[in-house]
Amino acid sequence: MFGIQDAILAVTRKFPSSLYVSTCGFITRDLYNTLDRPGNLYLVGSMGMAAPVGLGVALARHARHVVVLDGDGSFAMNLSVLPMIAENEPHLTHVVLDNGVHESTGGQRPVRVDAPAALALAAGYAAAHRVDSAEELAEAEVADRAPTLLHVRCSPRGAHAGKRVEWTPQQLVARFAAAAAA
Repeated sequence: MFGIQDAILAVTRKFPSSLYVSTCGFITRDLYNTLDRPGNLYLVGSMGMAAPVGLGVALARHARHVVVLDGDGSFAMNLSVLPMIAENEPHLTHVVLDNGVHESTGGQRPVRVDAPAALALAAGYAAAHRVDSAEELAEAEVADRAPTLLHVRCSPRGAHAGKRVEWTPQQLVARFAAAAAA
């Protein structure tokens, strides 16, 4: 098991040219502080919406690979999107960063989804893997032109996240739209 910041760094190295949609809270702050770039869409206050927004991006920009960075709590909040993602077969990798707590709001335990990878497969995803290390993440096979879920087990951080996203929502949308169209 590795830290969320290390997991985000490993994911961005695995998919360096992908478009990213990140869930609210510390995951967005971690992505912002690790690799801020126009191809990242930070959903600052939209828990449970990273996967639906990521699906929309993937459908609008079908030639681009989209990575959704979800937390275990936000994943559990919107399970109904899984069959919709599977049905549309987007070039999308759905990463569930699972540290077992809502760190952004004080460390409460989220509703547990014991087997996100199995749930994604049951919903129709082309591939799904449970990942416990950087090595397993590097080796995980991602389906070509179909959705894949990576359930990444992480340890709680035990410290605060870095600085907050400094872009306004309007700036985020404008710069992301330009990057997605490029």
